[in-house]
Amino acid sequence: MAATDFTEWNTAWVADSDILGARLARWQGQPRVALDTEFIRERTFWAQLALVQLAVPGEIILADPLAPGVNAVLGRFFQDTTITWLMHAAGEDLQALRISCDALPEPLFDTQLAAAISGVGVGMSYQRLVEQVTGVALEKGETRSDWLRRPLSESQCRYAADDVRHLHAIHADLSQRLADLGRDEWLAQECARQIANERDQQPEPWPHLSMRSAQGLPADSQWRLCRLLHWRDVQARASDRPRTWILDNELAATLARMSAHERTHFDRTLDSHPKAPRKLRESLWEVLADPSPVPEGFALASMQGADERNQLRRLQAAIKDESERLGLPEGVLASRRLLEARMQHGRWPADTAPWRLAILEPLLAPLL
Repeated sequence: MAATDFTEWNTAWVADSDILGARLARWQGQPRVALDTEFIRERTFWAQLALVQLAVPGEIILADPLAPGVNAVLGRFFQDTTITWLMHAAGEDLQALRISCDALPEPLFDTQLAAAISGVGVGMSYQRLVEQVTGVALEKGETRSDWLRRPLSESQCRYAADDVRHLHAIHADLSQRLADLGRDEWLAQECARQIANERDQQPEPWPHLSMRSAQGLPADSQWRLCRLLHWRDVQARASDRPRTWILDNELAATLARMSAHERTHFDRTLDSHPKAPRKLRESLWEVLADPSPVPEGFALASMQGADERNQLRRLQAAIKDESERLGLPEGVLASRRLLEARMQHGRWPADTAPWRLAILEPLLAPLL
């Protein structure tokens, strides 16, 4: 059956593109639409979209992206920029929608970000935020469910519907808080940054910086590690497999310590490692044996000395005081990683939101 009604939930399961298009056409003129997805990403690089939940007050649609034509209808709907799209912790959902529907919903109102910026709490789960705002305690039984199976169970459908049922109420509460604080633009900038980063999809230029094991390596080894991680990313995207299935971090760090003259050692290491990408041996060796020198401007992962640790503590203390003054939860204004990037490179990351820069630079410049 193409469309099944769950009348007790005011929810409709839709697996027919024509029916979906007709239902969504009735939503034209709606100022806000709640949106969530269910996806699977255990064995793939790209998230596999398994369900799309949409809601306006009083009506919920569970759209089946596995049905022919449904993703194309959704993609056209997401291009409506007169709608504000209400989502919670939208990051991975955005990737799933971009890959499957070739569209990104904007403008976005991310309720997790809104809760942080308005001072409600940082990194709040949807269940916790729903309970705090509405007093409703949601079930968590289908968190690790198989969303690709068909048909979905009634329990799965109820859980999925709940994921969008309360977003309008949360938006009303948080948008008022933001307006009272004069922080609407802060959230708009953060949400726009999320969309821009997902659309841009530029690879991380220095992926080795996030690996603690890189800190003890000399510069040439760090440069090899950086190249290996870039190679891994390309292979993972092309084969649609998780990065660590291609090359795990431990083996990458081990190989980075080798030089271009250690082919025998390289072969022995691959043959003895249970998760080594042996079928990609020659391609991997070509990357490892590349004789190119460490480029100018290469970002080194360095061990923090006493001076750096003391400076970081001074910055964090200043951030804590300013956050308390602004009523922001700890970690919202500036993460440790953001501060370390500013200390190491002398500038803020390019995607740092303007509202943050306006607060942070005058505050921290005298300490830096």
